[in-house]
Amino acid sequence: MPTAQRVRMTAVDEGLTVRRASASDLSSVLALLESSLGWGSDERHAQFFAWKHEQNPFGRSPAWVAVDAEGQLLGFRTFLRWEFTCGADVVRAVRAVDTATRPDVQRRGIFSRLTRTAIDALRADDALFVFNTPNRRSLPGYVGMGWQRVGRLPVSARAVSVGGWARLVGARRPAGRWSLHSRVGVPASTAFAVRAPVERLLAGLDANGLRTRLSVEYLRWRYGLPALRYQVLTPGKTVEDGAVVFRLRRRGEAVEAAICDLLVPSDERKLRRELCRRVLADADADYAIRIGRPRSVGGFVPLPGQGPMLTWRALTDGTMPTLRRWDLSLGDVELF
Repeated sequence: MPTAQRVRMTAVDEGLTVRRASASDLSSVLALLESSLGWGSDERHAQFFAWKHEQNPFGRSPAWVAVDAEGQLLGFRTFLRWEFTCGADVVRAVRAVDTATRPDVQRRGIFSRLTRTAIDALRADDALFVFNTPNRRSLPGYVGMGWQRVGRLPVSARAVSVGGWARLVGARRPAGRWSLHSRVGVPASTAFAVRAPVERLLAGLDANGLRTRLSVEYLRWRYGLPALRYQVLTPGKTVEDGAVVFRLRRRGEAVEAAICDLLVPSDERKLRRELCRRVLADADADYAIRIGRPRSVGGFVPLPGQGPMLTWRALTDGTMPTLRRWDLSLGDVELF
């Protein structure tokens, strides 16, 4: 290693400070996310950050920053608050999400130091565990810091035609963050605007294992950001009889219908299948994709080994829930 580079790295290590992020850090954090993670500088990304970390009904995201001796931002790490239900119990957790290190000081342990500092602080919180779905590049780092692999979440797909299957196979790249326009159904903000029908819908759902704690407030937040264009399709005029939440997104040359949530009682298998069929038939998508138990919706074909890897780390004493105990949808995973 050249002497000048070695001296520079030593200076970074010696002057590094990790502290809680504050509101005054926001502009620097957004700039860092742009330079290291490819976020844009347009207003949509600022709105996306505020929606994700400030408007979450489970609470604001705790976050940490790493700064050098001159106060320049070198790294950022945040955890999204989340709540599950398990029977009658509410289980509080956090999920490891946005983390970024300035490109010129990467591979200096800043990611690890931010994460370990956060974990130590979160142990005093009421969250029981951390979970996330890291990509292949970041997974080894998490495992090295005590995360455990729960397993791959089951993904299944249904294509509109043979050509749709071909485009699915060829779409080997991440899906676009921003949605395509769809005329099918109504915007989620409209579907969940009236409280009473949504509450009746939620009251009729079965909960199996660890499932996101659904509420009117959660659905309005999760699917309410206009830039993400979530749509809701129902069998009747309101959502109380059932609903599918979806969005169209580009994945390579393919148009993908992401089935984010199927809010239908578990014994209504025909309705679940029909709502997904209508999305695929009417939305001009090449195929539909979902996460969940493979047999819970007819017509979908499992895609072995294609699902995101779910990982877990205890914050208090506890045993990792097996994959069978998790009841996650695509809406619990995408974008986070």
